[in-house]
Amino acid sequence: MHMMDKKSPGSNNPHDMPRPLIYKGRGAISNHSGRFEKLQHTDADDGWDNPEQDLAPIATEVLIDNTRSIINWNNSPDVPFDRSINPYRGCEHGCIYCFARPSHTYLGLSAGLDFESRILIKPDAAKLLRKELSNKHYHCMPIAMGTNTDPYQPLEKQQQITRQVLQVLAEFQHPVSIVTKSAMVERDIDILAEMASAGLAQVFISVTTLSNKLSRSLEPRAAAPQRRLETIRRLHEAGIPTGVMTAPIIPVLTDLELEKILTAAHEAGATNAGYVLLRLPLEVAPLFEEWLMHHYPLKANHVMSIIRQSRDGKNNQADFHERMRGTGLFAHMIRQRFSLMTKKLGLNKRSLEMNTALFKPPERPEQLGLF
Repeated sequence: MHMMDKKSPGSNNPHDMPRPLIYKGRGAISNHSGRFEKLQHTDADDGWDNPEQDLAPIATEVLIDNTRSIINWNNSPDVPFDRSINPYRGCEHGCIYCFARPSHTYLGLSAGLDFESRILIKPDAAKLLRKELSNKHYHCMPIAMGTNTDPYQPLEKQQQITRQVLQVLAEFQHPVSIVTKSAMVERDIDILAEMASAGLAQVFISVTTLSNKLSRSLEPRAAAPQRRLETIRRLHEAGIPTGVMTAPIIPVLTDLELEKILTAAHEAGATNAGYVLLRLPLEVAPLFEEWLMHHYPLKANHVMSIIRQSRDGKNNQADFHERMRGTGLFAHMIRQRFSLMTKKLGLNKRSLEMNTALFKPPERPEQLGLF
């Protein structure tokens, strides 16, 4: 472990850089400190390990998030919801491209390996949700889950926080929209199918690539691509409105799969589709470039060149209306291809409207009068 002042200059010679430490089952290669930390911590290979082999797995550390509220609010014009629930902070799936990685730096943790191995759970999520939905001033609109970190990441199997949240939403007859890349959502078909019959639930499965090899390094602990397609099929057969998110679209690595992914998802039962062009905010950019140089060194410069062409010469655009889709010729081509293919397949013919009219908080006891 090396420690240095962030202001200290580093070497630009790749031959002087330490060999990366590759941990089995993890997406990030490094664990650099976040932008708010005074010191930079860097792991380096001491030469005793075989650089051709993965290191032993890093155990996941579970931390408690003692949040006092569970509904997150936003006014972004880029997303079709104004509220969301995230039962977890950090995500074991380890997707190297995850735009939520920088959120860990607010906790004094790294957006790298910490983000995927030091997970904060919200055990009181269902209790907090019940309280917030019972507020007499609460106005019902669909709640989104999976907007920041995946509600069905591996820890959910033991914690069951997402399932508890769904049970509360079902009790209140409150609509919910879920995005996940996990097959674990099938566990909750019993709740989701009943809610869907009343227009209260919909699920989007995120499919980044159909290549198992690419998926294993890109999103190491997420469900395999074919398994996600099977999840779409099972949700559809259960009567749950299901869509596919081709997200993120990565230039050179996955963009050529766009039509194949949409076709496969449509054949599995998806009725709607969306996409997001790769976003690289803050710490995500160096983490992604590091991953590229290790796994796809011959394509790295090409990938980053197109990303910058699509982001006004930068690694990322934070502006509304542009951050999800990008600008320039490549971004325009993706929009055209997506539009043509969804039209050809009959996707997005109708919007998945959610029913807010059934929302019913539990009855509050009337205040007793004075005798």
